[in-house]
Amino acid sequence: MSAAQNSLDIYPIHRVPATRPFIWLAAGWDSMMHSLGPSLAYGALVALLGTMILGYQEHPLYIAAAVCAFLVVGPVITAGVCELARRRDHGETSDFQDSLEAIRHNRSHLLSLAEVLAFVAVAGFSLAALVLYATVGSVAPAIESTVWGNVMAQLSTAHLLAYSLAFLGVSAVVFLLSVVTVPMMIDRHVDPGIAMRMSLRVAVRDLPAMIIWAGLIISLVAFGFGTRLWGMVLVLPLLGHATWFAYRDIVEEE
Repeated sequence: MSAAQNSLDIYPIHRVPATRPFIWLAAGWDSMMHSLGPSLAYGALVALLGTMILGYQEHPLYIAAAVCAFLVVGPVITAGVCELARRRDHGETSDFQDSLEAIRHNRSHLLSLAEVLAFVAVAGFSLAALVLYATVGSVAPAIESTVWGNVMAQLSTAHLLAYSLAFLGVSAVVFLLSVVTVPMMIDRHVDPGIAMRMSLRVAVRDLPAMIIWAGLIISLVAFGFGTRLWGMVLVLPLLGHATWFAYRDIVEEE
């Protein structure tokens, strides 16, 4: 048996029913309400970043840039929110300053995870762009032509299909690699490789619950984007708190 497999075997998985993700969201909401100020501060940071990137219109290149930027800062923000949930769960103080401890102590691991997720996004959108260039001769409408116009009216069916498939593919891979990755890193101080392999293991063994969990995440994130990212002020911390409870429920104590 390999060393990597040995390292995973010390963290047995507790199977959960398919409806369990609704419990995680409820627990996450309750946890968020007890540290509302610092939780919303993290959500506001992401909303502000996304709003700055999408300053013109919803051009595919800007959306791709927003997704990549989110995947760079996402693990760091999620670590802060998960730390708020972890500290409250353990009966400790949970203010914004306290949450920064998890980021400081796991900085190198979080940055390594961010690099992997950003690479996945860049690879996915680059592949879509290459396919479009080879088949229809253009990656997207010219940015200058969409600043004052309707972007959606200028996108061809091929553009919409290629970028939608790329987004779905990137989202699926990111989800598989991050189900319990961030909370496991801040709680067990494992390296990103072990945490990502554990996330893959969880996703495969608890597939019905993971499908529902992914659907809930997609719905909430769609709401956040549908409100021009301001809904992310609430959505991101809610998902961060819920992710802590998902991890606690699934990965058993050593």
